[in-house]
Amino acid sequence: MGERDEEHELLEGALSSLGLDQSISRRQFLRLGGVTIVGISALAPMLARGATKPLIIMDQAEGLVIADPIRCVGCRRCELACTEFNDGKAHPSISRIKVNRNLNFGPKRAYAGHNGQGNWGNGLIIQDLCKQCPHPVPCANACPNDAIVVNPLTNARVVDANKCIGCKMCQRACPWEMLSFDPDTNKATKCFLCDGKPKCVEACPASALAYVAWRDLTDKIPPRVVPTAVVPPAKAAACSECHKR
Repeated sequence: MGERDEEHELLEGALSSLGLDQSISRRQFLRLGGVTIVGISALAPMLARGATKPLIIMDQAEGLVIADPIRCVGCRRCELACTEFNDGKAHPSISRIKVNRNLNFGPKRAYAGHNGQGNWGNGLIIQDLCKQCPHPVPCANACPNDAIVVNPLTNARVVDANKCIGCKMCQRACPWEMLSFDPDTNKATKCFLCDGKPKCVEACPASALAYVAWRDLTDKIPPRVVPTAVVPPAKAAACSECHKR
């Protein structure tokens, strides 16, 4: 038996002892990568008290939408298409793609003045899009009600409206401010790639948007804000041992 097989058996045993699903495939085992037996065992006291198992998203999204600012003409049809398809109303302010906030000065806003982007800067219109973050997923980890889950069609992170309580903690967790909030429904919302057929991409008249295979952009696009959300203790306990290493 090889070293990997022994580790696989140990991991299955640890999961079984905690009452978790231990029937993991080799692919799933490799995906867990840095998860240690000690890290998983940190959940034991919580589960022994009958607490609900925290939702920790490990799967990568299958795709994401990327933008070409050079092509963008600032028409905002993408914002309209997003809300008309997903919300049944023309409501650009809750769109999951965000263009309007960058029209004048770009992501750095008025602080950049004429040295920034946008119509009052160098003319580039920056389209802000969800990065479909890899683990750890900031918005999902901050949600106290496990309302941000994985869409089985694309593995995109999506808000489960039935679980969302409207606390806006996810908005405070996203470094790029990509969570929207619908005041009519009192629910948060975010890009879920329209089940693999993004309407913003279809609506763009300048071909400034494209749906491509997922890749990690979280270290390539500067954050807009410093997140202020607090990760719930159960999720912090579940992750702390793994991320020490």
